[in-house]
Amino acid sequence: MAPLPRDTGDTRILSAPPASLSAVSRRPPVPEGPWLVVGMARSGIAAARLLRTLGHEVVGVDAGRPQGMPPDLDVRLGTDGLAELEGANAVVKSPGVPRHAPVIAAAIERGLPVIGELELAWRCLPNPFYAVTGTNGKTTSVELLGAILRVAGSPVAVAGNVGRPLSALVGELPGSAPVVCEASSFQLEDTEAFAPEAAALLNVEPDHLDRHGTFGAYRDAKLRLFAHQTADDVAVLPVGFDDTGVGGAARRVRFGPGGDLDDRAGHLWWNDVPLIAHADLRIRGAHNRANAAAAAALALSRGVSADAVREALQTFPGVEHRLEEVGTVDGVLFINDSKATNVASTLVALRALAEEGEARGVHLILGGQGKAQDFAPLREPASACAGIWLIGEDAPAIERAVGGTVVGDLEHAVAAAGAAAAPGDVVLLSPACASFDQFPDFEARGRRFKELVAERRTSA
Repeated sequence: MAPLPRDTGDTRILSAPPASLSAVSRRPPVPEGPWLVVGMARSGIAAARLLRTLGHEVVGVDAGRPQGMPPDLDVRLGTDGLAELEGANAVVKSPGVPRHAPVIAAAIERGLPVIGELELAWRCLPNPFYAVTGTNGKTTSVELLGAILRVAGSPVAVAGNVGRPLSALVGELPGSAPVVCEASSFQLEDTEAFAPEAAALLNVEPDHLDRHGTFGAYRDAKLRLFAHQTADDVAVLPVGFDDTGVGGAARRVRFGPGGDLDDRAGHLWWNDVPLIAHADLRIRGAHNRANAAAAAALALSRGVSADAVREALQTFPGVEHRLEEVGTVDGVLFINDSKATNVASTLVALRALAEEGEARGVHLILGGQGKAQDFAPLREPASACAGIWLIGEDAPAIERAVGGTVVGDLEHAVAAAGAAAAPGDVVLLSPACASFDQFPDFEARGRRFKELVAERRTSA
């Protein structure tokens, strides 16, 4: 398959920032305000500021009482937003707000435009978009793709569900600078016309069933990534993935064994030409080979040189909170995999350690908010662990499904696992659960784990 033209040759993309914040012709216009922004976390604040910059009247609401609201915005806290909806002509829904929230349901019933922050920002950014979704591996893949594009000499912004909200980029980037966007199912369910020039689906495993209700609804939200792509665009999919229901007219590119970006004979291959040996990849595990293959396929299919892709694959160290080696204390290796917020991701972590052929025992820390998952698939692989330590809201459910010892919180889990581990063993935080019962997010959980390891090292 011949590579597609470089983004710089695409006449749909501006070569310089637009004179105003209106989007290029491919993007639909932003609806007229006044606007109501529902949910005032990072993306909601960024969306409200962008709409203010565009000259719209904006009110933000949040059912909770988050701290640190910007004084330059009109924000109402502790409200469901129904009263504020009376003065609105359009609504931005933050990703964390479900569509069945009363204010969103009322807006939809009244026929008001309801879009997400991702859609809003895309309409206002003239830049070419690379977008990645999937149950697991998104952050690694987008950060690796960003590294590839930087090696290729391109100014690039990595944003979306990782790092900065997309709305914060408007007006800051040259129009030709690509945006690499991590897109969650929560973001994609609120898209209407979003059409990235290159998009990848890494995998789909049961997750967020407490939000979407069924696996089918979750899968459908993911596939909205491709729904409005044109024949000039690229859709990157795993080999063997049934693309029934994948809309859009984009050219299909497959990654994995037997694909356009092939994985065989100890190498990754692009169009039957060796790209890189497995041994030369810095990130570990079969799952990261798949992430590397997807990121490489996205870049190569858009005309990035194989040399730039190869250099980035050889040097990219991985991301924080994903199989991150924190340090060794008394001969015990501590690994932070706090980003494993579902069962499939924890299975990946256990397989990655097993693939290395290490005989050392694994002391596994599981638990948090289970999101209505089935924990039974963890039973067999976890039974091979030297210890299982359970924390958080769904610890009792995990104990029934998998076994282990309920210890309550991360502090007690690190203490118990560290005391039980022998030199050569591993203490692995890979919770298979969301963190919101005990932490603001998985990053805070991972940082706390690292602090506890540092405390053990100091007292050792």
